[in-house]
Amino acid sequence: MEKETTNLTLYRAIVFGLLMVIWVIFSGLLDGFHLTLGLISCGLVTWMSSDLLFDDREIGVRDRLRQAARISVYLFWLLWQIVLANLHLLKVAFGSADLRQPQIVRYKTELKTDFEKFLLANSITLTPGTVTIKILGDTFYIHAINDFAAKGLDGEMDRRIGHIFEGSKSNVDAAGSEA
Repeated sequence: MEKETTNLTLYRAIVFGLLMVIWVIFSGLLDGFHLTLGLISCGLVTWMSSDLLFDDREIGVRDRLRQAARISVYLFWLLWQIVLANLHLLKVAFGSADLRQPQIVRYKTELKTDFEKFLLANSITLTPGTVTIKILGDTFYIHAINDFAAKGLDGEMDRRIGHIFEGSKSNVDAAGSEA
């Protein structure tokens, strides 16, 4: 019970710290009034929703830092994919009508947790030429602008997201490979 309380306090402090840093960066104002507003706002948001950001509190700080490093690498890869997809979409927009073959693609994911699926759905939607329409269990329904965009759903994004959360307690329990 004491460890759970310690973890909860640690995670709330991390959430508060992240929110406060974001507040200071976005506000750009370091006077007493705005910092006080930031403290009050971040405190309220932390109190109401700290359990939403870190669902699995059994993971240690070292594993969280490993996940943060992996997600940073993933975000750079995703940015590159977005650039490539934008270039392709530019070609489609200025090319002939034959390049546009809108279609709905059904994609089955191997990801287990809701957060991983959320990250995949948003990554697909952020990539120009594809939009996640619906998720039913492990099946994603995605609108793709043409065959090239549909073939881009080859599982690489799925594998990279899975790698970010590899070894976390919730993934191991969901996969049933370890207890």
